[in-house]
Amino acid sequence: MRKTYLKTLGALAATLMAGSALAETLTVYTVYEEDEAAAFLAEAKKALPDLDINMLRLSNGDLVARIIAEQANPQHDVLWGVAVTSLFNPDIIKTLEPYKPANIDAVPAQFRDKEDRWFAVTGYMAAFCVNNERLKAKGLTMPKSWADLTDPSFKGEVVMPNPASSGTGYIQIDSLIQQMGNEKGWAFLDSLDKNVAQYIKSGSKPCNVASMGEYTVGASFELRAIKNIAEGYPITMVIPSEGAGNELEANALVSTSKNKDAAKRFLDWTVSKQAADEYYKWKAIVTIPGGEMPEKFKAAGLPEDVSKVMYPLDFKAAADERSTIIDTWQKKYER
Repeated sequence: MRKTYLKTLGALAATLMAGSALAETLTVYTVYEEDEAAAFLAEAKKALPDLDINMLRLSNGDLVARIIAEQANPQHDVLWGVAVTSLFNPDIIKTLEPYKPANIDAVPAQFRDKEDRWFAVTGYMAAFCVNNERLKAKGLTMPKSWADLTDPSFKGEVVMPNPASSGTGYIQIDSLIQQMGNEKGWAFLDSLDKNVAQYIKSGSKPCNVASMGEYTVGASFELRAIKNIAEGYPITMVIPSEGAGNELEANALVSTSKNKDAAKRFLDWTVSKQAADEYYKWKAIVTIPGGEMPEKFKAAGLPEDVSKVMYPLDFKAAADERSTIIDTWQKKYER
């Protein structure tokens, strides 16, 4: 009886060990929105059923702080959908290992690092959420540009994200400074600040408060506007005519990963058609071929070719000048 029990126990242990050997564990850090990340992860697990994928989702600023704090003992294998401007941080870029995924040629050269340390397959861009009912009640004209928001008639009717805490807020002001140059850019922001009722820590909340009718214009990003329109809020999405500030969301292999084969398979999947088909359901900016733009995106006014309305941001410059711009902005406008 004892021999039979021991044989059974041994067989069970062997089975468990074999199962754990088959299921490689992978830790992925991401800043995708929670609903996006969940949908993308579900597709990844379908394609890679033998991988045990653990995902940690944080805001971009919190994720950067965590990576820096963990430098002595990194806990992740892959960065997924992380702002490119954050990857240029010297403390982050040094943790990345060059890797060219299968099908990397599907990603245009301008959306990947020349040294193959990262590649971007998705992104987002700035957009205004304009409350139609409040606009009419206040007798205001539908704004088409950032310049329109400096008109005195919009005084107290504009809310924006705080660029010190919001990546969306940062790309908004940095794109204006890059377009106009340093001196004219700050002079323009001085004019804009006169009409801003408040700066909010979140990139999505300005759209939400405008959607609720608390303000006329919420400077936010395109996906939040699209979602709120689809949910029935009385808003119009406006992409500023100067060109929308934008951010790429990049993927990268972490050099200290102890599961590099699994990490590389995951990164290969991120540029697959299956992944692209899911990206197109959620993202306005997708850099690889795949599915079709959802009807709700078109209904909200997003153009088929979003590249025509995006400002060609210099992401390296945006990263390099971030601390200087944020310091100046806080001294001038934070309240």
